[in-house]
Amino acid sequence: MTAKPADLRRDDETLDSFYRGRVRVLQKKTGYRFSVDAPLLADFVRTRAEDEALDIGTGSGVIALLLSAKPVRRITALEVQPGLADLARRNVELNGLGGRIEVVEGDLRTYEPGRAFDLVFSNPPYIRQAAGPLSRSGEKSAAKHELHGNIADIMKRTAEWLAPGGRASFVYTEARRRDLLAAAAESGLAVRRTRFVHPRACAPPNLFLVELVRASEAGEGAVAEEPPLVLFAPGGRYTPEAEAVFAGP
Repeated sequence: MTAKPADLRRDDETLDSFYRGRVRVLQKKTGYRFSVDAPLLADFVRTRAEDEALDIGTGSGVIALLLSAKPVRRITALEVQPGLADLARRNVELNGLGGRIEVVEGDLRTYEPGRAFDLVFSNPPYIRQAAGPLSRSGEKSAAKHELHGNIADIMKRTAEWLAPGGRASFVYTEARRRDLLAAAAESGLAVRRTRFVHPRACAPPNLFLVELVRASEAGEGAVAEEPPLVLFAPGGRYTPEAEAVFAGP
């Protein structure tokens, strides 16, 4: 049963809708708010109807919510921050997805699910722990900085949790692409598929999307490079391709 927004929304939160109103998301008015990375990753992730999936660092739960529009059996959404875990639970309830998404409060470095997953996905923090000033908002700092585990920790745990034949998908900043790929290789993961995201056609990419598999399962085939995604057209409007991503499946 889908809950009413008035029953779940707090005074310091906004209610936003996505995928033409099919997905509703509560967010803080100030503090952590997700960005374009979330729908980009949700669009990139390939799902199967039988997939048991794990979302590392779910935040408000937005990527798990968006992925529920695709075929997937169940999503475990892991979040270390109590306030965001509570927000994610309320978003799950708001969308009537309690039977498909379970929010678990826990640290990826110590979490022990006791099982493997067919699909692992994450929008990890991009900024190294010691690089740059932290935000006044603890939630925003933890979302952007590697305060609760770095990219090497995420790759290591992903490799441990991934079931045979499973896939792992991430969105990450282009500036740290080599860090992610090195950590993935060190953990026994290999690239299966990539896509680069450009803010404008004339600009270099600032984000990239990657699908990883176990190196032992990667085979000899070439990496699939999907066409680049350009977000903004001249004049500042989203391109038709970006609009299609934001409209959802």
